Amino acid sequence: MSIPDYMQCAEDHQTVLVVVQPVGIVPEEEFFRIYKRIASINQVSIRDSQRLLYIRYRHHYPPENNEWGDFQTHRKVVGLIAVTTCNSAKEWPQTSERFHGQKEVFGPTLYDSRLLVFGLQGEIAEQARTDVAFYSSYDKCEDVEKRVEDFVESIFIVLESKRLDRATDKSGDKIPLLCVPFEKKDFVGLDTDSRHYKKRCQGRMRKHVGDLCLQAGMLQDALVHYHMAVELLRSVNDFLWLGAALEGLCSASVIYHYPGGTAGKSGGRKPSVSQAADAGKRHRPGALTTNGISADTSSEIGRAKNCLSPEDIIEKYKEAISYYGKYKNAGVIELEACVKAVRVLAIQKRAMEASEFLQNAVYINLGQLSEEEKIQRYSILSELYDLIGFHRKSAFFKRVAAMQCVAPTIAEPGWRACYKLLLETLPGYSLSLDPKDFCKGTHRGWAAVQMRLLHELVYASRRMGNPGLSVRHLSFLLQTMLDFLSDQEKKEVTQSLENYTSKCPGGMEVIALPDGLKLPPVPFTKLPIVKSVKLLNLPVSLRPRKLKGLLGQNMATKSPFIYSPIIIHNRGEERCKKIDFQWVQGDVCEVQLMVYNPMPFELRVENMGLLTSGVEFESLPAALSLPAESGLYPVTLVGVPRTAGNITVNGYHTSVFGVMSDCMLDGLPGVKTSGCVVEVVPALPRLQLSTSLPRSANSRQPSSGEEPSSSVSVQLFNGESQQLLVTLENIASEPLETLEVTSKMVNTKEKVFGEFLTWDLDGALSQLPLKPGQTVVLTVNIKVKLDFSGQENLFQDLNDDGISVTGLPISSPLRQVLKPRAENKPMGTESGKPEYNQVKMLEAVLHFKYSGGQGQVEGYYRELSLGVHVDVEPSVFFTRVSTLPATRMAIQVDKFDLESLPEPDEERLRFASPRQLEEERQQVQGCRINAELGLVWNIISFAARLPCGGLMERAQRNGRGLSWWVVQTSVLSVTVQLRGCQ
Repeated sequence: MSIPDYMQCAEDHQTVLVVVQPVGIVPEEEFFRIYKRIASINQVSIRDSQRLLYIRYRHHYPPENNEWGDFQTHRKVVGLIAVTTCNSAKEWPQTSERFHGQKEVFGPTLYDSRLLVFGLQGEIAEQARTDVAFYSSYDKCEDVEKRVEDFVESIFIVLESKRLDRATDKSGDKIPLLCVPFEKKDFVGLDTDSRHYKKRCQGRMRKHVGDLCLQAGMLQDALVHYHMAVELLRSVNDFLWLGAALEGLCSASVIYHYPGGTAGKSGGRKPSVSQAADAGKRHRPGALTTNGISADTSSEIGRAKNCLSPEDIIEKYKEAISYYGKYKNAGVIELEACVKAVRVLAIQKRAMEASEFLQNAVYINLGQLSEEEKIQRYSILSELYDLIGFHRKSAFFKRVAAMQCVAPTIAEPGWRACYKLLLETLPGYSLSLDPKDFCKGTHRGWAAVQMRLLHELVYASRRMGNPGLSVRHLSFLLQTMLDFLSDQEKKEVTQSLENYTSKCPGGMEVIALPDGLKLPPVPFTKLPIVKSVKLLNLPVSLRPRKLKGLLGQNMATKSPFIYSPIIIHNRGEERCKKIDFQWVQGDVCEVQLMVYNPMPFELRVENMGLLTSGVEFESLPAALSLPAESGLYPVTLVGVPRTAGNITVNGYHTSVFGVMSDCMLDGLPGVKTSGCVVEVVPALPRLQLSTSLPRSANSRQPSSGEEPSSSVSVQLFNGESQQLLVTLENIASEPLETLEVTSKMVNTKEKVFGEFLTWDLDGALSQLPLKPGQTVVLTVNIKVKLDFSGQENLFQDLNDDGISVTGLPISSPLRQVLKPRAENKPMGTESGKPEYNQVKMLEAVLHFKYSGGQGQVEGYYRELSLGVHVDVEPSVFFTRVSTLPATRMAIQVDKFDLESLPEPDEERLRFASPRQLEEERQQVQGCRINAELGLVWNIISFAARLPCGGLMERAQRNGRGLSWWVVQTSVLSVTVQLRGCQ
């Protein structure tokens, strides 16, 4: 016997073997449909008896295995059921002849046979025959199961008769010597009258009767016969049959201890009613068996004594296998015994001992096996290792079987079978084809073995002609094993991936295999690695603002209750993800990602965009190139929401090495995010601002903290005015319907006389609504009037003749930025004297509050701000103070040297009315020189007293300067010298 039956288990020793085969041309589908119906009758309760007959069906059985039927009767084919198709009476003789020919193959061992004929009608079909059943078609055969039960009962009758015949003690007759096929030549010429020979014959016959009793459902009798056979065969050192007797004893004990079977879920049997109840009811104490054996052999006491314990079962299996190992031709028997012992140990949960049996089975030499037999052997070893919990060992033999499918000696390698077996090895190596399993905790399994297996899957799928599978497995390898790949391996894998994707690009679809397995998509979340995701707010000028009167409406409509802990809880959960700012429909929104390139070469990422849900969103893909091992690198992804509502940023999509990936934020380990849900408000108009004045190069941020959208800067003299033209253009798709302009002084340290910024909004409002693309111009007047007051020690610092002048807190303009020209400076000025160059600054912010479209209906608006920065310089300032001796007991000031700053035109020096002249005089009278002296300063009006041109003429005639008496008192005279005027 050279073909092992790897599916055998211990309880198969009590079954009878029936072969079901087609005769002639039978459709395969129809044959297996009938075969399944026949195989469903696997146990039959015998009438007029409480015994059960178990049947084992095979549709293919090697005839050479049938020759071992005397050694173990469950290997003997005792029944044959032939299935044939016969469409006419002319075909019947040939069909009948084929059936008889089929019976001759198993003729010596057959107890009975049946022929099922489908398609034949007429006189022949109407004949009543016990061995032939006629059916008009495969669909009209309702009594197939009934005929099979009758067939099994006929087999039992023959089996029982043989058991009774062999069990009867015929002391006068000579007991034949039962032999296995390879023993027949060894017993030629032996002395058949020797006591040794007779014991051998008796021992073998006892073992054979034990097999028949076990098949006939007489468990206790089988145990007795097996024990007797063991004693007889051990005395004559008949080791092969002694091993068979021990194995039979083990099988009977296993059937007693484990009535549910040892074949596992697929091959397990249901315990019979008699087994499930008390098996001793069939053999009550004091009762006789059908063969007349004394009742003491069938008592429960005897059964418990003769039956092996679970521990003894394994010891006897070991002994039997050791005896089988002495015979080279008994390799199949030894291998099958190891398989049976492993199944028993699996039920007993004794994995280590089971592994010893399997290790022995690996090294059993069965001679020259075909490639199919090798594949079957390794596959069964894999299943048995998996049965005892040795999953990695199971995966090893499964992989060996897969490699055997594509061995070089095979003319047509079975790459599909190889690929299927490789997939079955994945659980044993702690490998899953779902990338989500690799995001949970630490890596499991041996990475080197896993990478080797994934490479084999890639190669097998390519040889199958399925490049899509190759791309999926290679993508999985790169994603999950990236941390274990060397730099050179990373380059090789990516090059291979690019070669595959050039023919078949990778995507995010689920790949369904023919056997029902589905391969999930593999997103490249590590190419590049994302460390943080941050949703960015809109620029200040584009942020939507809610009208104050409408802020609480949404909160009030959510619940009629003032307080509810359930609502608070729900809002708290929502706040964990929802961001406290809004985006606007139709405006570009930004999400910033901090990414890292782990590859040792430049990584090109194409078609990188956002994945969102909730509202219609137009993603604007970007392409980037990250240097090798770049470190954290900021990447901004943009898009435009097209509808209003709550938008959820679920992740991003990329295209790397030709593989499209959808990377979800939930699947990114260790990613920091401040939230991913943003409210999108309805569309609003958008204004673009331009001015007639130059913009500030480096505008200071106002003290209020609100940075203006833009700012302008201008330099004016005190009292000067300037016009600012502001052009507003609607660059959005919504019309501008409302516009409000307000201003706010930022720097409040200086006292400003009059209005700093003034405008007329009526003209601009008359042009509303402002359609997209249209502009409106607003004129803003800038006028500066400040109080330049000097310090108390002004005269002391400006004194040039050593005479101190104290107690003169006068009001005087000072210049800070512009310095006197060098030619106008006195020649004797010391370098150590300080220069008073004071320029005062005024800052204000113009706020443009506007709205329109659907956003206005919802109560939203936008605010655009323009910063105005003005440097104010004094128009006149003191340059030198001189003192002269008085002719009487009083202080007389000879003159003050002042320098007039350049004036842009004559209008700057002309007041519109006497009222304005008086106001100007009051502004410069702020401080008195000395209240006790009664000194008051008055700055004259050049326009009233002397025109600028006349003043210039007098200045030209008097080369030393121009003196102008302003105030004279009894104790002080003041002279003002003007250096120049333009």
